[in-house]
Amino acid sequence: MSDRLEILISAVNKAAEELPLKMKIETDAVIVNQVPDGSGADKDEMIVTQSGLCKVLTRHAKGVGLSRNMALDTATHELIHFGDDDIVYDEGYSQRIVDEFDKHPEADVLLFNVQAQPGRETYRNEDYARITWRNYGRYPAYAIAARRDKIIKAGVRYSLLFGGGTEFMNGEDSLFLHDCLKAGLCMYRTPVSLGHEEVGESTWFKGYTDRFFFDRGVLYHFLYGNFAKILGFRYLFKNKDVMCKDMGLVKSYKLLAKGVNHGRKLKTR
Repeated sequence: MSDRLEILISAVNKAAEELPLKMKIETDAVIVNQVPDGSGADKDEMIVTQSGLCKVLTRHAKGVGLSRNMALDTATHELIHFGDDDIVYDEGYSQRIVDEFDKHPEADVLLFNVQAQPGRETYRNEDYARITWRNYGRYPAYAIAARRDKIIKAGVRYSLLFGGGTEFMNGEDSLFLHDCLKAGLCMYRTPVSLGHEEVGESTWFKGYTDRFFFDRGVLYHFLYGNFAKILGFRYLFKNKDVMCKDMGLVKSYKLLAKGVNHGRKLKTR
């Protein structure tokens, strides 16, 4: 256990007091448990666990970006790691995070390996290397650990437009890393592993539907600006055998392009 690290957990409709044991948390933690359909007042509690103190913030608002920002605002430790309520950590993960930051003082943000459930894998780090504009877009929030003061001083926040419980279904993780790069933070990937994601139903992915392609277009505008349609087409073409199997490449691209155009309007409001 390290008193330098705090785990920031976004949860929805969970028995928050059970999460530290279930997730095998080894350090202090902040849990923001959103109960959007519940009743009663918001409340803050402190839970004493075998591994440390856990601040539990129960809120009736929804949105994963709102949850992560609230956890970040509540955090007090030197190092933070963003977690989800379906992550189970390996024994010793906390010391591995601390050791990796100590080993690499040049890193403001480190992206660790966490094994996603089968079928949802988007990345696997095989080496230690710099994260750039070319390779930042594949990482989920639960890969991200950071020096808290660097994030706070840079003013980087999670988007309230993207992710579970918001207008557009996903992409808040990529936007967060996009903004870290824009703010000049130094980010690196590392092959160090922390744990795994439990098998369960996705909270946002319901297949390659009209909404999937439209929302992806909106996200691409915020990520890539004037290059959104070009990079969007490349993305669809590369994955056409899976993503466009039912709808076809042309229709899929038209929906994505429509989303890009909608994103331009949003950004000028």
